[in-house]
Amino acid sequence: MWQEIDNQLYRKFQFANFSEAFAFMTRVALEAEKMDHHPKWTNVWNTVEIWLSTHDAGNVVTDKDHALARRIDALL
Repeated sequence: MWQEIDNQLYRKFQFANFSEAFAFMTRVALEAEKMDHHPKWTNVWNTVEIWLSTHDAGNVVTDKDHALARRIDALL
């Protein structure tokens, strides 16, 4: 589940291996590009961590972040 921490939505995703994690990141990248809303994220082997905030709104969580979080969840 997404958590709101320090004015960001955060979620950690774990997969069976690096290929699955990378494929997920590719799907997220395509959705983020459609929305012109790009996450801060990290990937180490099978783990992807994502932080969402809206820079134009002063680095706080907005409806745009919640919308992208829903799209990301739909990719699982």
